[in-house]
Amino acid sequence: MNNHEIDYKIYGDDMQFVEVELDPDETVVAEAGSLMMMEDNIHMETIFGDGSGGGSGIMGKLFGAGKRMLTGESLFMTTFTNQGHDKRHVSFASPYPGKIVPMDLSEMGGKIICQKDAFLAAAKGVSVGVEFQRKMGAGFFGGEGFIMQKLEGDGMAFVHAGGTIHKKELASGEVLRVDTGCLVAMTSDVDYNIEMVKGVKTALFGGEGLFFATLRGPGTVWVQSLPFSRLASRVFAAAPQGGGSKDEGSVLGGVFRMFDGD
Repeated sequence: MNNHEIDYKIYGDDMQFVEVELDPDETVVAEAGSLMMMEDNIHMETIFGDGSGGGSGIMGKLFGAGKRMLTGESLFMTTFTNQGHDKRHVSFASPYPGKIVPMDLSEMGGKIICQKDAFLAAAKGVSVGVEFQRKMGAGFFGGEGFIMQKLEGDGMAFVHAGGTIHKKELASGEVLRVDTGCLVAMTSDVDYNIEMVKGVKTALFGGEGLFFATLRGPGTVWVQSLPFSRLASRVFAAAPQGGGSKDEGSVLGGVFRMFDGD
């Protein structure tokens, strides 16, 4: 194997974190800011790109960092290496309520395509790159634009998404239509396209948007029940506007808001 072999354990239900067990000289790569805790003798280092060794020299590192910038990620990633003589543990936390999904890339053809911001951590050697959508419709209306993340290698990677994550196996020719924001990840053999909602009334007043993603098998697809964009829009809608306060939806709350001038 080209990747470091790491063991792990996932804790929690809705606010999960993953604990990675490192043997001596083993390394895990994670998104900057995702660290929760780590034991003694673990050396932390900030690097350009993903540290997979795909590019050599300063230009290769800058190219790798530039690809990450296109997906909206930080230019830097953080490596955690066990420099002790015994097993050590390092933990990474989810950035918002949801689930952490472990993915063994060696069992998935060596490549996974996922939404931006989904990557949490991986064994050193996993390449975190860019996947350009070749179809114009998927690029313009797919919710993730032309650019998605791709994870390549033969090691373990950890992906995070909101709500509950459902894994679905698609048979050859089987079609699954999902909301564009609910798609978390898919194997590279899945055919991905965007389809417009049929019917003027449904498109304008259905509340589900104008487009949905069409996924055609064979392959594996991961779907989330609560995209972060949907959660953020609900929080923003419930937030007080103009510096006022929003109480619970009761009669007294409405009376008090009248006196407050809200």
